[in-house]
Amino acid sequence: MTPPDPEPKGFDLATLLAERGAERYDLHARYLNHQLPRMLHTIGFDKVYERAEGAYFWDDEGRDHLDMLAGFGVMGLGRHHPVVRKALHDVLDAGLADLTRFDCQPLPGLLAEKLLSYAPGLDRVFFGNSGTEAVETALKFARYATGRPRVLHCDHAFHGLTTGSLSVNGEGGFREGFDPLLPDTAVPLGDLAALERELAKGDVAALIVEPIQGKGVHAAPPGYLRAAQELLHRHKALLIADEVQTGLGRTGDFFAYQHEEGVEPDLVCVAKALSGGYVPVGATLGKDWIFKKVYSSMDRVLVHSASFGSNAQAMAAGLATLAVMEDEKVVANARATGDLLRARLEALVDRYELLHEVRGRGLMIGIEFGRPKSLGLRSRWTMLQAARKGLFAQMVVVPLLKRHRILTQVSGDHLEVIKLIPPLVIGEREVDRFVDAFTAVMDDAHGGGGLMWEFGRTLVKQAVAHR
Repeated sequence: MTPPDPEPKGFDLATLLAERGAERYDLHARYLNHQLPRMLHTIGFDKVYERAEGAYFWDDEGRDHLDMLAGFGVMGLGRHHPVVRKALHDVLDAGLADLTRFDCQPLPGLLAEKLLSYAPGLDRVFFGNSGTEAVETALKFARYATGRPRVLHCDHAFHGLTTGSLSVNGEGGFREGFDPLLPDTAVPLGDLAALERELAKGDVAALIVEPIQGKGVHAAPPGYLRAAQELLHRHKALLIADEVQTGLGRTGDFFAYQHEEGVEPDLVCVAKALSGGYVPVGATLGKDWIFKKVYSSMDRVLVHSASFGSNAQAMAAGLATLAVMEDEKVVANARATGDLLRARLEALVDRYELLHEVRGRGLMIGIEFGRPKSLGLRSRWTMLQAARKGLFAQMVVVPLLKRHRILTQVSGDHLEVIKLIPPLVIGEREVDRFVDAFTAVMDDAHGGGGLMWEFGRTLVKQAVAHR
């Protein structure tokens, strides 16, 4: 007799995670980027986080961890905001006829309308799925609209890692081994003379620039964006503002370019926080004439598109995110809390000789370390620098997490800078917690604390071994 077919198991997420969640690091090592778990094990970041809410994680022992990284800026509203979460439940329950490709659903138009209300002078939106897609769109549109091949970018810029966006990436470590890329030229951030020399060659389509560079947290000098815009337009080239990280309130204005009067980019790239922390989304905002030149006829209606662009879940998340930002005055909070945090940290510069500078705007803050004056500290600093620049900043990041349960990041390879980009909803309580922890780590470093400098020696050995 043939045995009956087994009952279908279906899919149960809770059961799957309960049965196999403990394999997380092994699964990554076996099937994904094998260097990630290796790195996390090495620096002691191999935590097991069980849940998250707002600006906090909780580990498998029930301890809270303050998030000052926000998923590289994705979690502008923190994790699991109830309004965004409800919007996603609602859009799933609605059973919309999504992504038919041959109709016009209302949600993309509504989100485009809302986004453009924050960007006077811009008229249309293309929705993709990420920041690098938003940049790719801007590069394509600029080159087509101007009929020119070359896009300028700034030294040390970061605009994404797909081939086009990599072409305007100012960090050689990301570009190495992926040539040939698109025609491009780097100019120093703030150097108008260098910009004008390149524009005079007549083949420049655009300059793409972060109003505040994520790598190192360097702001464009006052007046630079407006002057660059005037130069570009005089030479019939475009200004592209990459607001993937700086946009949606991060710097205390809705867009970072709005800190400078008279700046109206031709194209603006956004992503990250627009997702509400849930559904990947990217957007390229632009002037009407650019879009009409790209989509010049019905034959060109699909000349640039994205398979998942404008999907209902992403659009609902974006609309809910913007509603929360207005209702909870998130931009104003980022400005006020950022000013408080930066002022508290700036007050420590004269106290600690290893602390060189605190800079930034809103809740995008860079803490830079530098060569100390006293002999004892200088010898330790020199040891680290000889092995690999950036190790001291890593020495600060590690005890912030391991001792004080605060997650931060080094701002870039070979940089002695920690970047703070927390959720925009943090307040005075989180500022107090971070400053108290940072002060304790600095006290330890300046007092020759054994554990911290012992970890530094471990990092030196590893850096030397991997040369």
